[in-house]
Amino acid sequence: MRLAVRIERWPIAGAFTIARGSKTEAVVVVAELADGDHVGRGECVPYARYGESVEGVVATIEGQREFVEGGGDRLALQGAMGPGAARNALDCAFWDLEAKKAGRPVWQLAGLAEPRPVTTAFTVSLGEPDAMGAAAAKAAHRPLLKVKLGTADDAARIAAVRSNAPGAKLIIDANEGWRPDNLARNMAACASAGVVMIEQPLPAADDAALAGIARPVPVCADESLHDRASLAHLAGRYDAINIKLDKAGGLTEALALAAEARARGLMVMIGSMVATSLAMAPAVILAQGADFVDLDGPLLLAKDRDPGLRFVGSMIEPPEPALWG
Repeated sequence: MRLAVRIERWPIAGAFTIARGSKTEAVVVVAELADGDHVGRGECVPYARYGESVEGVVATIEGQREFVEGGGDRLALQGAMGPGAARNALDCAFWDLEAKKAGRPVWQLAGLAEPRPVTTAFTVSLGEPDAMGAAAAKAAHRPLLKVKLGTADDAARIAAVRSNAPGAKLIIDANEGWRPDNLARNMAACASAGVVMIEQPLPAADDAALAGIARPVPVCADESLHDRASLAHLAGRYDAINIKLDKAGGLTEALALAAEARARGLMVMIGSMVATSLAMAPAVILAQGADFVDLDGPLLLAKDRDPGLRFVGSMIEPPEPALWG
């Protein structure tokens, strides 16, 4: 077994803006595992919000070289590394390699039903109300929009998006940008606009306030959730969780997390960072049966990798083996 790791940069079409800032490129880390004639790949996005850096994730993956090249496998990897982007890249590379060696798709190896196309949300970046309204108008044909917010008073932005995309379902993602003193006002604006879900309205450290208020719109945990160890903390505060492979540390943990969340009565959303189709491919497998899917990363890039996932409008086709799995 041989391990290779590299950094790639993929320009974003325009800019991707959330409450924490804006970026114009997706910087990803790709891990490759080669065993004879077979190569497995996994892609991750290091995220500063969780204390990660591109260089740090590369170093963490390199630190597993002896484990990987000495015969380590995907199951042992779960104990060798904690959750996060680095383990995600290696975990997904192991899955891809297993599939290629076995000549069987990942969904079969995982004991899952054959995947079908899924409908993804499409992101409207944070901006002034007029700009967000204009962006919503361009995307109004899409069935599900994810609207980035996170200011003290987002009511005007919510109204602008709704008036310009009257037929779309709306998910609001505040990215921890609201506070207890404006939470009720912003939630009321969401309810008035027929929003179907609000994602991470409060900072993870302050989300206890969610337990003491009426939630007229279901609230979804993102930054407050990583892997299964996070679930107990969410009781009474959230109605749904956003599972991302980069947080959970790969498909292996994410599949177990989704099953346990459903057993606890939580809705499940499958999300991702902005990345290429290689990062989305395992998430499409995970997204089967999810309540909401947010895997539009490749649609936000100026150019995706080739071969990539096939998008038909907002529908994502399952990945072909040439890409992953």
